[in-house]
Amino acid sequence: MKLKSFLLRYYPPGIMLEYEKHGELKTKSIDLLDLGPSTDVSALVEEIQKAEPLITASRTEQVKLLIQRLQEKLGQHSNHTFYLFKVLKAHILPLTNVALNKSGSCFITGSYDRTCKLWDTASGEELNTLEGHRNVVYAIAFNNPYGDKIATGSFDKTCKLWSVESGECYHTFRGHTAEIVCLSFNPQSTLVATGSMDTTAKLWNIQNGEEVCTLRGHSGEVISLSFNTSGDRIITGSFDHTVVVWDVDTGRKVHILIGHCAEISSALFNWDCSLILTGSMDKTCMLWDATNGKCVATLTGHDDEILDSCFDYTGKLIATASADGTARIFSAATRKCIAKLEGHGGEISKISFNPQGNRLLTGSSDKTARIWDAQTGQCLQVLEGHTDEIFSCTFNYKGNIVITGSKDNTCRIWR
Repeated sequence: MKLKSFLLRYYPPGIMLEYEKHGELKTKSIDLLDLGPSTDVSALVEEIQKAEPLITASRTEQVKLLIQRLQEKLGQHSNHTFYLFKVLKAHILPLTNVALNKSGSCFITGSYDRTCKLWDTASGEELNTLEGHRNVVYAIAFNNPYGDKIATGSFDKTCKLWSVESGECYHTFRGHTAEIVCLSFNPQSTLVATGSMDTTAKLWNIQNGEEVCTLRGHSGEVISLSFNTSGDRIITGSFDHTVVVWDVDTGRKVHILIGHCAEISSALFNWDCSLILTGSMDKTCMLWDATNGKCVATLTGHDDEILDSCFDYTGKLIATASADGTARIFSAATRKCIAKLEGHGGEISKISFNPQGNRLLTGSSDKTARIWDAQTGQCLQVLEGHTDEIFSCTFNYKGNIVITGSKDNTCRIWR
């Protein structure tokens, strides 16, 4: 094995190693999720060298410098104030979803008008309209981090794969017998997973357009799905109140997470794949051990349904958004609520951390999005101007652009 190069990953902090093994170029990552401004770099490098034979003594100084660069980046907390940059009259009928590519250079919108549109973030210009679906385009995604392909899932029961560059449709994935309501690329960008009202999820091969397997076992609609970071597991959340963990290679069930007493609204892994977070209409979130499928904590406190939940990039913090109009921040380690986010005048349907982990973004039926301090829970900014409820909002990777999508048929770029 021969080390060829290092790549830095800022969020979550880590170093990627490119190395050669039997003439093949491979990559592996060293996650530094606990790295902070006060970490002893020399001691950390010693630890890394004990665990990673590729990092020889001659590389010590180089690795130290890389980790110091990561530390500097972590110290630069983003205190960005957002201003409205553009209002895009995106579609003639309501929007369903908004998604950014990793760099934030372009984004996509799905709509009831049966199209998906691709936009340039810097100018607000429309780059392409992806036409071909025969019903609502509901679920949309880029194959991040690559960003050269788009998947669209529709109420017409099909999923389509498109080229970002040309707008050409590579494949139409057919097989579901009801509406597709969620989808995701695996991290390697070799598969697309689709979840449907027909109670199944399916995995599709991006290269040849073939169905790889059907994940059967839910007795209700599959409304949420998510791959883990390594791409060997996928979880599906359903209206049947359960979440299932599946082995991606075999399509077999690994665990069934039973404990919620109402429909699931969200289900996702933390970065190191050790925990699964599930949100439910039963007003709670549950935290599960991903290795054995056991519930390790129930996060309570909301007075109404949980509509969205998420981890920060390092997996240290958890945020929950509820129909009660509040959001909460919990520590993943202690499972205690550390802040309550109050101020919205209606239900909060979307919540996400910026990549730096010091800010939270919420979107609400009160027609506003808000930026919050993730440590104190203080509201730092209200993004006003939409004339109907906001159902989609997202940060770019740098954390200096926000896109909001609303039922008022517009998309707003804030920067």
